[in-house]
Amino acid sequence: MKTHLLRYFVALAEELHFGRAAQRLCITQPPLSMALKALEQDLGVTLMERDAKNVRLTAAGEAFLAEARKVLAQLQHAADVVRGVAEGMQGRLDVGITGSMIYRQVPGFCRAFRAERPRVELCLHEMSTRDQLQAIASGQIDCGFLNIGTPPDGLQTLSIGEEPFVCCLPASHALAQRADIDLRELARDTFVMFARDVAPANYDNVIACLQQAGIHPHTRHAARQWLTVMALVSAEQGVALVPRCMQRVGMNGVVFVPLRGPQQAMTPAVMAWRADQPAAVLQAFIEKVRGMAGAVAGDAIFRPAEASL
Repeated sequence: MKTHLLRYFVALAEELHFGRAAQRLCITQPPLSMALKALEQDLGVTLMERDAKNVRLTAAGEAFLAEARKVLAQLQHAADVVRGVAEGMQGRLDVGITGSMIYRQVPGFCRAFRAERPRVELCLHEMSTRDQLQAIASGQIDCGFLNIGTPPDGLQTLSIGEEPFVCCLPASHALAQRADIDLRELARDTFVMFARDVAPANYDNVIACLQQAGIHPHTRHAARQWLTVMALVSAEQGVALVPRCMQRVGMNGVVFVPLRGPQQAMTPAVMAWRADQPAAVLQAFIEKVRGMAGAVAGDAIFRPAEASL
C-alpha cells in the first residue's frame, strides 16, 4: 500500500470535505477521489459515504483512520531516527575508561556531550588500557580514554593532557608530613606497583622515574587498579607513585606528597579511536572533547614497530 494513499485518506477523514482536503494536500480534487477509490478497492471495504453535500466515515473508515495515523507516525519516527543517527544527534556510543580517568576531565566531557545531544545513549565501560586497545580494535567499544604514549597501528589519538605522579604514603610514614619528597629518600621502602600488563605506559614511566633517582625498587605487590594500590598503601604494605588525580578519592590512611627535584614521572592521558571509524556520533564526541581539552588530535597513523604495548 502506497503511503501517499494513507496521507490522502487521513487528510480527507479529518476535513470531511474534498475541496478543503485537496487544498491542504496541494492537489486537485480528482486525484484525491481516485486515491480514495483505489484505497477502498485495495481493502475491499467502503471507508467513506459521500453525497453531493456530505462526507462521513463508515465504521470501517473510523477504524482505518486510527491505524493509518499510527502507520504514518511510525514512518515519521523512522525518518527522524535515521536523520538523527546520520547527524550524530541520536544513537549509542560505547566509551572505555580506565579507573583513574573518572577522577579527571572525562566525566565533564560526558556531561557536556549529553547536554547537547540528549538522545545519544553514552555508555561508559571501565577497562584497563590493554583491554581498551583490544576492544577498540575489535569494535566492541567506539573509543576509549586510556594511558598510552605511542598508540598502535590504526588508532588515532587526542591528548587530554599529562598529569604528574605523586608519592602515596601510609599516614603513619615518617615522611608523611613533608611538603615534598626527593625520591631518593624512599630508596629503602617497599613499593606497591601497578601491573605492567594492565597499563605498560604507567608502569614504565614509574620505573624510569625510580631508576633516574638511582632506586631499584623492592616490590611486593602488583595491583590492577589504582584503588587497590592505594588500599595496600593504606594497609602499610608499602609506598607508591600514583597519578595526582587519585587524591580526589579521599581514602583514609594515606597521604599524597609531591615529588621534588628532577625525578618527575608523568602519566599520559589520551582519547583513542579507530582511524576507519566514521560514525557521526563518534565524530561529534571527538570534537566536543577536542574543544574542551584544548588539545590537537594526533592524526598520524603509527606503524606497529612504534607501538609500546
